[in-house]
Amino acid sequence: MVLLAGPVMGQTPPSRQGFDIRVGAAPAPVRIGGQTRLVHELQLSNFAPTALEVRRIEVIDGATGQVLTDLQGSALDAALGGSRTVPASAFVLVYLEAPVDGPAPDRLRHRLTFAGPDGRETVVENGEVRIDRAPLPLLGPPLRGGPWVAVYQPDMERGHRRVAYAVDGQARVPGRFAIDWIKVDETGATGRSGESRLDGNLSFGAEVLAVADGVVAATRDGVPDPADLSGVDRVALEDATGNYVAIDIGGGRYAFYEHLSPGLRVRPGDRVRRGQVIGALGFTGQASGPHLHFHLSDAPEPLPAEGRPYVLEGFRVVGRYPSIQAFGRGEPWDMATEADGEGPSFPAHNVVVWFEDPPTVDR
Repeated sequence: MVLLAGPVMGQTPPSRQGFDIRVGAAPAPVRIGGQTRLVHELQLSNFAPTALEVRRIEVIDGATGQVLTDLQGSALDAALGGSRTVPASAFVLVYLEAPVDGPAPDRLRHRLTFAGPDGRETVVENGEVRIDRAPLPLLGPPLRGGPWVAVYQPDMERGHRRVAYAVDGQARVPGRFAIDWIKVDETGATGRSGESRLDGNLSFGAEVLAVADGVVAATRDGVPDPADLSGVDRVALEDATGNYVAIDIGGGRYAFYEHLSPGLRVRPGDRVRRGQVIGALGFTGQASGPHLHFHLSDAPEPLPAEGRPYVLEGFRVVGRYPSIQAFGRGEPWDMATEADGEGPSFPAHNVVVWFEDPPTVDR
């Protein structure tokens, strides 16, 4: 860690306990909507005997020194997901998305400005990480037709990306690139008004498709769907996925599908082809309504795995919601703009897409 606050001539520079700065999973350049971003988390641990206030965070090109992201004010609050004050001996995750114009840098470093109870600022640099330049997996549609909403929002307090799990001695973020896919109609409704039956929901029962050729690595089956849309009781952490399928698509990557209906069409060891039906969209596990939870990770386990980026093709952006709140209120969605992007890319949050129907694949 390099102390950047300069000393007065002839004096020993003051030393103070501060933050340990680390980066979790190495970021990879991923096109989200119409912009390339470096999605990652900064891990800050306060080793001082008092609380410290985070005042500024800069994400820097490790080779050129160019500042890619400068977080202050409300942007810093959003990245921290709460208070800027970190108590003594506490740990906080900072959620970062550094935009990249042109070629991505080879490495990043991070500059942190913080202050103690006396208000004196200290500036330090650390958290250097090399960019993961492995080619991103190119995936096909997980569903057919549409319109489907890519429900996620990076700054949601308890959104998938902001939930870390330390179930085996290491903290990981499996849902870093998770999307909840929910079907709507042209008015933004997810089903018939006032209808409580599952068969009145537009998403429930939709065929779920393999996004790539691969081998089924793990499944869970037999969890029943609830009787109606009134919701499910809170379940244990290990049961939150409901019925699921994990497909080994090669390269140390696993496609994860959660909350499926019972009666999966595949079993561990089965070889599947892109576009093959593997199950039906359901309402099992911890879910507020029928939807397909989909993410890519580096292990065939729901929790002890790092979520990894991917590129999706075979979809057309037709609109978007300005926020998850607007979607939750059942408001109509807006028409698409150029900024919403088209495939192949990682769909921007809350966009409304139409999936191309892949060729029918028989087992």
